Amino acid sequence: MRRKNKYKIRRTIIVLATLLLILFGVFLIIEKIKNDKLPHEKHQEEESTNNQNEQGEEETSVEPEPVKEEPEEPENPEEYEEPETEQAIDDPEYGIIIENPEKLDVMVNKTRNLPENYVPEDLVTLTDLSTVLSNPEVNQLRKAAYEALKELFNAAKEDGYELYARSGYRSYYTQASLYSSYVESYGKAAADKYSAKPGQSEHQTGLSMDITCEALNYTLDTSFGETEEGKWVAENAHRYGFIIRYPKGKEDITGYSYEPWHIRYVGIELAEKIYESGLTMEEYFQ
Repeated sequence: MRRKNKYKIRRTIIVLATLLLILFGVFLIIEKIKNDKLPHEKHQEEESTNNQNEQGEEETSVEPEPVKEEPEEPENPEEYEEPETEQAIDDPEYGIIIENPEKLDVMVNKTRNLPENYVPEDLVTLTDLSTVLSNPEVNQLRKAAYEALKELFNAAKEDGYELYARSGYRSYYTQASLYSSYVESYGKAAADKYSAKPGQSEHQTGLSMDITCEALNYTLDTSFGETEEGKWVAENAHRYGFIIRYPKGKEDITGYSYEPWHIRYVGIELAEKIYESGLTMEEYFQ
């Protein structure tokens, strides 16, 4: 009986040992299979990660915004939008106060001043022209000048040139604020060279317009005179009643630097006479 029990125990031990060996063998086989597959699986994971990264970069990448460079000292203060505040000049150097500011041939300069309270009665909005600034005040002209400017712009477009109106009418007080801002930024000497004192700006007449083009990014610069648009304007503006008010080489006469963008409406007959004479407005009326 005792021998029989020992035999059962021995058989149980052998069975358990066999089972353990089988389990250990199975474990080794599983590990081997796992190790054999691991490099491939890891490669697939890396590819998947790389693909996700590439897709993420493609989805999140955007074109960089263009760098907005601050301009150098401008050719004239009209490169700045007109300030909303009104500020009078303490010590304006007045000359003659013009008695008939509504005349189409009125000459305004550093010795001939418009009255502080003068506002043209026939100002109209530039509804049918391409404009640059959002300020509603500068998007106005006197009716006769506006109609002529439309004809000028349309003629330019027919010849393949697109012109833009940047700054038209400006009130006495807007000009005062603009001049003060220029003095504060660049000093009085530069302000007097590039900007008009209040009452001395042609823009207050409602007969002048600063024009520009896409090639100059709609700004004002003396290089406008070298653009195809600027050349066309210089050769054709008089046909529609406009003159280049501040031509090159006439700075000592007009009192201001060369401004190929500044055109002044005087009517077709007078514009043609001034153009053919090669004179400035000051010289023509001497």
